[in-house]
Amino acid sequence: MSVPAHVCIIMDGNGRWAKKRMMPRTVGHKKGVETTRLAVEFFAKAGVKHLTLFAFSSENWNRPAEEVGSLMELFLQSLQKNTPELNNKGIRIRFIGDRFAFSDSLMDEIGMTETLTQDNQTMTLNVAANYGGQWDIVNAVKKIAIRLDSGELSTTAVNQALLESELSLAGTPDPDLFIRTGGEQRISNFLIWQLAYTEFVFTDVLWPDFSEQEMQAALNEYASRQRRYGKTGEQVEAI
Repeated sequence: MSVPAHVCIIMDGNGRWAKKRMMPRTVGHKKGVETTRLAVEFFAKAGVKHLTLFAFSSENWNRPAEEVGSLMELFLQSLQKNTPELNNKGIRIRFIGDRFAFSDSLMDEIGMTETLTQDNQTMTLNVAANYGGQWDIVNAVKKIAIRLDSGELSTTAVNQALLESELSLAGTPDPDLFIRTGGEQRISNFLIWQLAYTEFVFTDVLWPDFSEQEMQAALNEYASRQRRYGKTGEQVEAI
């Protein structure tokens, strides 16, 4: 079976999972962390080399302050608890997004996590935190503009490859498979450049209930797809 090299996931539905059970949204987020750990282990065992998870978008700051605060605390606790185990499993952990909006303690933990795991090769886990796809592209354009202004680059050097080299996931293959749980069918400003030819799988299952069986079903669905990249089906089959 064809296994995607890069899987990205919008882990949606924690709050609704808790609401259905008459519990605070924070309980759903804590339950979602358990599913996240399961997903990292599952996809690593499946042979996926890159897993990118949308942990906290740049728009999530608009949520109630109490919920944002609890998410930040849960983020810090999760890093402290799970990083040693993931490191032992050979998982490299990277963070993409504007980390400078976080507290000093969280930024310190992010830095230590990246340093500790930087040489691991089983799988790279990209955690998108305070990330937005539009921010990513604008940030890349700003970097190029600085080089143009200094004379380091000429306008003739500006092309798709150059812009991609300045994006957060530069050097990482574009996602093969995008999964969104929770029933919504949109990308919500996630990796909008990188998803140009990605296969999409949407599921109504809320993230805390996203089991290994659901994960395998997503991989099976991906394996059933014919990826054409603008070619005809007949051309792809002839390769």
